Amino acid sequence: MKVISFFYPKGIRCFFSGVAVGILSGVALFGLLVSYRMDSYHHQIGQLESANEEMETRLLKLEESLDKTKYILKKIEAVLIYEGDELDKIALEKSIKEKYEQLLGKEVGRIDIDLAAEVIDGRIMRLEEREYRLKLQKIMLTEVLKIWVEVNLVE
Repeated sequence: MKVISFFYPKGIRCFFSGVAVGILSGVALFGLLVSYRMDSYHHQIGQLESANEEMETRLLKLEESLDKTKYILKKIEAVLIYEGDELDKIALEKSIKEKYEQLLGKEVGRIDIDLAAEVIDGRIMRLEEREYRLKLQKIMLTEVLKIWVEVNLVE
């Protein structure tokens, strides 16, 4: 009776060396694929950084070319008076800022502050399954539009 050659010491060594070579070649191939992806991501990051620098330079030149006697709305800040969930607070702040986005870049003297105040005063905003009533506390308009809003959960 002939015993399968796998159980001979030479067969066991060949089997394990084949497994080792397979594992090493698999790791090498995986390393090549990962390094290729990382190189392409680094290239893409470099392109985005150069585009960002170009846009920042353009923005600075445009700001310098504007008449220095005119105030332009450059930023919107929303301060929420709210004791609830921090994630809801962030989402509410973002949606409030979105309501005023069209005012960015406009001359401060041409913005009607009463109309800007009416945009969110008394508004009900819905996040997920909850509704929030917004009550405007204060509004300040300079180069930064700063809004203080009291937020209450509607039952």
